[in-house]
Amino acid sequence: MDPAKVQAVIDWHVPKSRVELQRFLGFANFYRRFIRNFGQVAAPLTALTSVKTCFKWSVSAQGAFDLLKNRFTSAPILVTPDVSRQFVVEVDASEVGVGDILSQRSLSDDKVHPCAYFSHRLSPSERNYDVGNRELLAIRLALGEWRQWLDGATVPFVVWTDHRNLEYIRSAKRLNARQARWALFFARFEFVISYRPGSKNTKPDALSRLFSSSVASTDPEGILPEGRVVGLTVWGIERQVKQALTHTPSPRACPRNLIFVPVPTRLAVLQWAHSAKLAGHPGVRGTLASIRQRFWWPTREHDTRRFVAACSVCAQTKSGNSPPAGRLRPLPIPSRPWSHIALDFVTGLPSSAGKTVILTVVDRFSKAAHFIPLAKLPSAKETAQIIIENVFRIHGLPSDVVSDRGPQFTSQFWREFCRLIGASVSLSSGFHPQSNGQAERANQTIGRILRSLSFRNPASWSEQLLWAEYAHNSLPSSATGLSPFQSSLGYQPPLFSSQFAESSVPSAQAFVQRCERTWKRVRSALCRYRTQTVRAANKRRTKSPRYCRGQRVWLSTQNLPLKTASRKLTPRFIGPFRISRVINPVAVRLLLPRYLRRVHPVFHVSCIKPVLRAPARLPPPPPPSLSRAHPSTGSVEFWTCVLGAVVTSTS
Repeated sequence: MDPAKVQAVIDWHVPKSRVELQRFLGFANFYRRFIRNFGQVAAPLTALTSVKTCFKWSVSAQGAFDLLKNRFTSAPILVTPDVSRQFVVEVDASEVGVGDILSQRSLSDDKVHPCAYFSHRLSPSERNYDVGNRELLAIRLALGEWRQWLDGATVPFVVWTDHRNLEYIRSAKRLNARQARWALFFARFEFVISYRPGSKNTKPDALSRLFSSSVASTDPEGILPEGRVVGLTVWGIERQVKQALTHTPSPRACPRNLIFVPVPTRLAVLQWAHSAKLAGHPGVRGTLASIRQRFWWPTREHDTRRFVAACSVCAQTKSGNSPPAGRLRPLPIPSRPWSHIALDFVTGLPSSAGKTVILTVVDRFSKAAHFIPLAKLPSAKETAQIIIENVFRIHGLPSDVVSDRGPQFTSQFWREFCRLIGASVSLSSGFHPQSNGQAERANQTIGRILRSLSFRNPASWSEQLLWAEYAHNSLPSSATGLSPFQSSLGYQPPLFSSQFAESSVPSAQAFVQRCERTWKRVRSALCRYRTQTVRAANKRRTKSPRYCRGQRVWLSTQNLPLKTASRKLTPRFIGPFRISRVINPVAVRLLLPRYLRRVHPVFHVSCIKPVLRAPARLPPPPPPSLSRAHPSTGSVEFWTCVLGAVVTSTS
C-alpha cells in the first residue's frame, strides 16, 4: 500500500481530552472484527474514557494507540483497490476539516475493507461554507484524491454521506457558481449519493475532526487582532451622566452599583437605551433592562413607559397585539319590512348563461333577500334601474340604503338618485366591511347554497339561483326565529296541501293585523338579538379613545395601496394625519395627502391610533458618516463613532 493513502491515520495526533479519545475509539470499533483480541489491545484506552477516573495519558495508553494505528494501516484490514468491483466512498465534514474513506468489499470474507484514508484541514475561507457546501466539498476532494481508481471503475460506486440534501444535488436545477464548477467535475464519474445517518457515519467523522484542537489553538477568530485586548469600555452616555453629577449630588436611595441620573440627562439616557442602534427600539421591558444595568432614578419605570409609548418610530413600525379598538355600533333597527335595505355584489363567478355577477339586496328587518344575476358589474345608472325593476316595484321605496364604497355607490348620480326617492345613503367606512354585515352575510349564504347545488356543473349556477333565493327566504333566521317570508308577509308559505286551509285569510283587515303582530314580534326579537350580538362582539374589542377634530393620528397601512419595494418592511402605520371630522364614535374623516387622494378619507377607529405627546426631545447626535475622511471599519475609532463608546485597548 502506498504510504500516502494511509497518512491520515498514521499522523493521528495523541488525544488530549476524553472527547478526542472517544472519537478515535469510535473509528476503531468499526474495524475491531479485523483485529485479533481487540478488547485487550484497546483496554488501556477504554479505561481512560470513564468519567470516574482522571484523564491522564500513560505509557500503556500510548502503546495501545500506536499498535491500533499500525493495525489500521496494514493487512488484513487494508485491501488493494480493484477497479472491476464496486467502491464505497464514505465522506463527512466538520467545522474544521473533512474526512473520507475509500472502501471495497473483499472476495475472501465478503466484508467491507478500507482501501485508503483521506483527511483535509479546511482553510479559513472553506470554513465559511455552509453545511451543504462543506459536505459537497468532502465529496469533491475524495473524488479528486482517488480519481485514478474511481474514474476507471467499471461498476458505478456509492457515496455515503450524513447530509440528506446531497442525494438530490445531481438533479438540482439551480446551483450556485461553486456548485456548478463541481458539477462539471462530477460529470466524469458514475456514482450514486446515498444518505447514511450520522450515528453510522462515525469513521469519516473522526477523520474530519482531527484538526479541532490545532485550529482552536492557531486560528483564533476574534474581532481584534491577536495580541490586542480590550481593557476598558466607557459609553458616551455614562460619561455625560457623570459630568451632570458634578452639579447634582446622588440621593441616598440610589443603589451603590448604579449611577443616579439627574433630570436634565434622563431623556438622553432613555434615548440611548431605546433608540440606539444596539437597542433596536425594544419594548418597555427591554428598554428597562438596559437602563437597570447601570442607571437609576426614582421614576425610571414611569418615564420609560411614557417614552416608549410616544416613540414615533415604534408607532409606525410596530403593530399592537391588543383587540381592535371601537365598540360595536349596530345600525338602527327598522320598524317595517323593506324600509332599510343593504346592497352588495358577488363577483368572480364563472360565466353561466352570460351572467357573471350577482347583485344582493337584503331587507335589514325581515332578512329577506333578492339575488339578481347580471352580465357584468353595472354602473351607477344601471344599478338604479335594476333596483327599481326588482325591488322598488315590488316592495316600495326605502328610507335608507346601506352599501360599501364601490364606484356605483360613491358616484354623484347615486347620491342624487337616493335623494330624489327620499332615501339616505349609508356607506361603510374605509376597509371596514362589517358596516355592511347584512349583505356580506347574505353573500356567504348564497355562496354556500350555490356550491351545494351546482358543484358538479359550476356553469349552471344561474339556473339554481332562484331555488337558492327561495331556500334563503323560507328558512328561519337566527336573529328573529322566523323565516324572511313570515317576517315580511305575516305568514309562512305552505309546503303541503293540508296547510292551505290554515293559511287562508278571511279579510284584508285580518291580514293587516296579522302582519302588524308579526312585525312587533320580529322587532322585539331583533332588539334582543342586537343586545346579545353587541355583548358578544365587545368581548373581543376595546373601547376606542375619544377623538376630536384637529387631533393627529397614525393610519394603518394594512389595506392601503402603497407602492413600496418590500411589503414586509413597509411601516405598519403612516402619518400622522389630522382629523377633519368625527362622524360618530367609531368613524372619523382624515385630511389625507395628495398621494392618497384615491383612498376614501373615512376610516373606522380600528384603523387608526392616536399620536401620543412626547416630552421635549434632545436633538439626536448626527449619524456617523462613512466617507473617506473617516477611519476604516476595522479600526477602534470607527466602532467608537458608531457605538458612542470610548474604547481603550492595550497590547
